[in-house]
Amino acid sequence: MASHRMRSYEMTEIGRRGLQECLTEAFVIATDECDGVFLSVDIDVCDPGHAPGIGTPEPGGLSARELLDSVRRICLELPVVGVDIVEVSPSYDHADITAALANRVVLEALSAIARRRRDARQGTTYDPDQPLLAGR
Repeated sequence: MASHRMRSYEMTEIGRRGLQECLTEAFVIATDECDGVFLSVDIDVCDPGHAPGIGTPEPGGLSARELLDSVRRICLELPVVGVDIVEVSPSYDHADITAALANRVVLEALSAIARRRRDARQGTTYDPDQPLLAGR
């Protein structure tokens, strides 16, 4: 990874430094010498209590709220040009909990991308105390 200028973050580092600080650092790396970012969400980043429908559950991951907030921030602050979600395993997904989370990830991403584009067009700035598409 290092030879390709790639960086990963383990949960121990995220826990120690904080998710927001790690995201801020990752944003600098992700936007270095590029015009657009493709966001691939591996749903098993979440704790299996929040996403049980995955092939390799590992306790200690992100909560659903942390994932959704992170996706929203990524899509608001970075030039995201595409998104995918991987590792949802329907055969393990009792009550469609993981599918519902994956669906919400898509909605958060699309809403944030739409807001970022609207802000760029209108010269406005997103206020986190207001709904993403408020004042349409």
